[in-house]
Order: sequence, then structure tokens, then C-alpha cells
Amino acid sequence: MKKITLILIIIIALVFLGFNNRKTSFVKGLVKPTSSLINEDGLTIKSRVKVPDGFTRVSYPKGSFQEYLRNYKLKTFGSKIINYDGSEYFWQSGHIGILEIPVTTNGLQQCADALIRVRSEYLWDNNRKDEIGFNFTSGHYCSWKYYSEGYRPKINGSKVSFHKTAKADYSKANFYKYLDLIYMYSGTLSLYNELEKITSIKDLKIGDMLIRGGTPGHVAIICDEIINEKGEKRFLLFQGNTPAQSVHLIRNLEDSKMSPWYDLKMNAIIPVSNYTFSNSKFVRFK
Repeated sequence: MKKITLILIIIIALVFLGFNNRKTSFVKGLVKPTSSLINEDGLTIKSRVKVPDGFTRVSYPKGSFQEYLRNYKLKTFGSKIINYDGSEYFWQSGHIGILEIPVTTNGLQQCADALIRVRSEYLWDNNRKDEIGFNFTSGHYCSWKYYSEGYRPKINGSKVSFHKTAKADYSKANFYKYLDLIYMYSGTLSLYNELEKITSIKDLKIGDMLIRGGTPGHVAIICDEIINEKGEKRFLLFQGNTPAQSVHLIRNLEDSKMSPWYDLKMNAIIPVSNYTFSNSKFVRFK
């Protein structure tokens, strides 16, 4: 009897140790170590993320959209993703930086909308306001120029017509009202259908977007780019999300050694934070 009791005790002990080992491995799998490539003192995308050995940053002209994105300002390291209603987003382990972009309280500024805002603000700040315009999901084009002159859409199902129903207003406040309209009637599907498709990974550059056009879909934008002597490139990505929330610089959860840099490929499965692109496609703003 004592022998049987001893055997049972040993078995129970082994099971207990095995459970704790599995539990420890599970917890380690959830805890993502801070990459050595992250500079916690950096307050821009470029200064937040270091370049790995053997790579250099790809050069772009001063004043370009590419340099605008690369030098976008970040909040202090450790800042959390906040939803449009002021609550904290439930998943805080997929980012290494929060961009200095206000989260609108109306809930409209979701994933595609956040990138539309960034592109539009760049054009606004660089005196290229007449280039600001996007297609609705219906395919109808809505420009800031037309909106600022007082034209508003009349929408009846998939039919859209524009009529002058407001006074001309070229102010920044009216510009953001225009963007709210775009957020309502545009999205990943309209961007995918409207914009130039990138067909070769060699052509990818800062400002291009990894996209799944759909309802719902998702999109993230390339915000930095590096290259080595072999011509191999790596990229950084940032995204907005649904529900509308802080725009954030994404951690690479699949490769902690290279994180947050991504080795992007065409037609591949690419996990980004809390979303997985099952068949990666890329588009470019006009």
C-alpha cells in the first residue's frame, strides 16, 4: 500500500511540474521582450527605431511625403492606445509608439480614415490643397476644393450628386468637417479600388499601404524603409483601427530580433499587431 501511495505521489508531482512548465512557456509566449532596436527616448518614428546592422535608411527628398511620415512625431514611450470614447484599447502589446494624431470623439476616424487624414494633412501643410480628394465607396469623387466652395453630396443609395448648398469656407475647421464626410463614405474598399496597385515588392516605398479592401477590411501604411548591400529591404508600419483609436507604430510580433522592422512580401500572410493580412496587397496614394 505504501508503495502504491508513493507511486501516486510521484505521478501527481510529475503532472504538477509538467503543468507549471507549460504554464511558464505560455506566459513567456505572451510577454514580448523590448527589441534592442527601439530607442525609448525617441519622439519621432525615425528616432524611435534604430537601424539593424548591415542596413541603412533609404534616402528621400526633403519635403517629400516619405520624409514627412518618417519624421512623424510620437508620444512618449509607453503611451497607450486610447479608443475614441476615452477608454483604453484592450490590446496594448502590439505597438511601440503612439503618433501625435488626435483621436476624434465621433468614432469616425477608423483604420483607412486615419491614413486618409495623414495624407490630407500632408497635402494641406505643403500648399497642395487642390490635390485633396477621395472616392466614396460608390466610386464618386469628392474633393476638398469642391467641398470648400460649398458643394455637398446628395446621397440616395448608390447614387450621388453634388449641389451648392453652403457658403464657401476655406478654413481648417471646415477642412476637418470635409474629412468627417470622407470618413463616413470612404474606406478600405474605396481606397483599394481607387488607388494604384503595387505589383512588385521591389517597388515598395514609404507611403505605400498594405491593404485588404473590404467591409470590413484593414490597412496599414509603410512609414520607414531600410536596405542592405544585397538589396533586401525592411519596413516599418503604422495603423489606425476599429473602433476609432490612437494611430500607432506596430511591433513585429513574429520576429523579436528584427522588431519592429518587417520583411514584407507580395501575396503573403502578414500578421500585424492584432490583425492578419491573409493575402497581402499594396496600394499607393495618388
